[in-house]
Amino acid sequence: MAGRLTPRLGLLRLPRFRLLFLATFGSGFGNWLAVIALQVDIYDRTHSGWWVGALLIVNVLPSVFLGVLLGPLVDRLSRKGLMICSDLGRLAVFAALPFTHSAAEVVVLAAAAGIGNAFFRPAVLAGLPNLVADDDLPAANALLQLVEWTTTAVGPLAGGAIAAASGPHLAYWVNAGTFALSAGLVAPIPGRLLQSDRPIGRGHWADLADGYRVVRRSRALMCVLVAWSTAMVAYGFVNVAEVFLAKDSYKAGDFGFGLLWTGSGVGLVIGGLAASELIARDLGRAYVRFLALFAIGVGCAAAAPDVWVGVVAMVLAGIGNGAAVVGNITFVQRGAPDNVRGRALTLLMSANYGAIGLAFVAAGPVTDAVGARWAYAVAAGAIAVATGLAWHYARGVEPEVQPATA
Repeated sequence: MAGRLTPRLGLLRLPRFRLLFLATFGSGFGNWLAVIALQVDIYDRTHSGWWVGALLIVNVLPSVFLGVLLGPLVDRLSRKGLMICSDLGRLAVFAALPFTHSAAEVVVLAAAAGIGNAFFRPAVLAGLPNLVADDDLPAANALLQLVEWTTTAVGPLAGGAIAAASGPHLAYWVNAGTFALSAGLVAPIPGRLLQSDRPIGRGHWADLADGYRVVRRSRALMCVLVAWSTAMVAYGFVNVAEVFLAKDSYKAGDFGFGLLWTGSGVGLVIGGLAASELIARDLGRAYVRFLALFAIGVGCAAAAPDVWVGVVAMVLAGIGNGAAVVGNITFVQRGAPDNVRGRALTLLMSANYGAIGLAFVAAGPVTDAVGARWAYAVAAGAIAVATGLAWHYARGVEPEVQPATA
């Protein structure tokens, strides 16, 4: 493992990549700290699954619309500008949140933060191939994904601890600081190093249509569209029910809530690092096994007697989830040609986030009616269905030669 990690870490000697790496860490840490602070704030104000679901819905809706309607903007506008504006917008949101007086105000501001979330990560992923050499791109992708998983583990734990000690307002101020840091780190990177020399311009709707066509024609991309979107229904149920599982079922409070998220994050790191060898042998079979492990972990969390057993179960779920994410990236790399990969990526993200949004709508009333444990059981069942769909679509997926679009 150390031998494989050393070449990746060597990329951090490149000053501009190091700036992007640290900015991604700051932005990701803020995102996941916010997940805890916002949900704790809404839970404490309302004790309602409907409100928690509404909060999570508005946070993902911008990502849905980005791919469905606005995906080409990531190729047309300055990616550096998109990153900095995303960070500054989220900074303003979290500086305003301590002064809110109602759950509705919190939800509205969370929607504004979701716009920044929707643009920041696609801009990073689209700009990265222009920042590093082609031979270094796989290692650079791995490092940035490792940042995402690490912040998933660290951010919620910090958010839970801060919320438990001082309430969500302090967490909001800390969060605003992380976005200021991220914007400051992106600023010195020359914009030309994040932008493609081949701008698109056949017209907005024609550019969108290219992305739709490439997804429809690729078995690999259809697997991500159908199977992973189904798994994301489960992800939505887990997100809504998790605060209730921690605070009501496990009686573990705000810190226990953050601990469950941290367990998932630790699992994501382990699963992501372990996935590459299994994927190299047989991507389709490995992907099916990853989803099955995800389902087992969520099911075990539903039955766990306390938060400590629940954390172990969420580590298991996170391993399957993290490994499947690596599988999704590989499917996109194999199924989409380079010149439309960004649009295919944002379209798939939109479909996945759309599935999460629908799950948020359903998960609130389900959690209120039958409790968090049964909501988790529904989630485990959805991932089991996704496993079957993956078995159908992913068998024998090989690199696909796609015709270049005009």
